[in-house]
Amino acid sequence: MLTLHHLNDSRSFRILWLLCELNALYGTSFRVIKHERTKSYLAPKELTNIHPMGKAPILIDESCDKTLAESGFIIEYLLRHYDTQAKLSPSDEAWEDYAFWLHFTESSLMPNLVMRLVFAKIVQKSPFFIRPIVKNIQKGVEKSFISPNVDKALALLNEHLANRRYLSGAGQGVFGAVDIHLHFGIAQMKKSGVLFDEWVHIHNWLAYCQSRPGFEMAQNYE
Repeated sequence: MLTLHHLNDSRSFRILWLLCELNALYGTSFRVIKHERTKSYLAPKELTNIHPMGKAPILIDESCDKTLAESGFIIEYLLRHYDTQAKLSPSDEAWEDYAFWLHFTESSLMPNLVMRLVFAKIVQKSPFFIRPIVKNIQKGVEKSFISPNVDKALALLNEHLANRRYLSGAGQGVFGAVDIHLHFGIAQMKKSGVLFDEWVHIHNWLAYCQSRPGFEMAQNYE
């Protein structure tokens, strides 16, 4: 049995979704233990009792008594040990695209999105009399650093998806774990209203991903 310690509105949705896909493909059994963020929007301290990092996702594989953290590593682990027919894993020909977009997610996209979120929270929590100053600092960082980097990343992604449904695989691509991995950050941008209409191919890709039965199943746990 696999147990996922899941935090609402977090990257652990990736693992929840992958588990649902594995369940649909192979009947892989799992259970979900849900945790809620604190008022400060942090992970609850109880997660440190499960793994020293104290962050979600945390996956426990009871078949071998392993406790795993870090979403990218958990994805690789699940593919290696539970995707027995390689239906969500890259073929040899697709590996380069798979590896690139996997690392793109955590290196080029997510750090900028996290920085944007942190600055937004700082503005919200600032005393009202200094909030205008903090807001101006936020706008400056957004304009000079965050937005240019995010736009550059989205332009590359949009171009890659121009004639494809999914990130890796021959032809129009084949849905796989790398689509799940990248989806969370892009979906959060759309939810926040900052994934603009000009990124047509990215919007189409989101729609293809979200039409998966596994995605709908994962949504039911949120």
